[in-house]
Amino acid sequence: MFRKVDDFIGNYSEHLKNVAKLMSTITDESLAQEVAPGHRNLGQIAWHIAQSIPEMTNRTGLSVSGPAESDPVPAFARAIAEAYESSANSLLDEVKSKWDDSTLEIVDDMYGMKWQRGLTLSILISHDLLHGGEMTVLMRQAGLRVHGLCGPSKEEWAEYGMEAPAI
Repeated sequence: MFRKVDDFIGNYSEHLKNVAKLMSTITDESLAQEVAPGHRNLGQIAWHIAQSIPEMTNRTGLSVSGPAESDPVPAFARAIAEAYESSANSLLDEVKSKWDDSTLEIVDDMYGMKWQRGLTLSILISHDLLHGGEMTVLMRQAGLRVHGLCGPSKEEWAEYGMEAPAI
């Protein structure tokens, strides 16, 4: 849970870069990659992440711009990546301009539960990471390069001049 706005801004700014890097790797051809019939495909998961930013945070009184829950999944990967970055940057702008540390203690009704706003911001990041992890599996299945979300991916270790950990 975040207790200081500056802590969220610093954390989310880095998080945004990592998720944006992951999103930028998706191709139009890979959007339909699915783990199994009847489950979300790669495009749907990526779009869900972008949609969740305004959906979740606007419940706290912010006015974050971005795709609505009812907006269909775009046919182009670039549109999904751009929507994610736009929503994430809108969230940063809204928090910077409208909230202070005491705002993070305010409690909102979130999906039938009572969450402090600092918790909502933490859950938003956890939500991104959960679905980002799902994306990495589907991206590997689609033959795409994977970027690390919480540390280097297997491919990135060499770029850091290090050997990837043994499995």
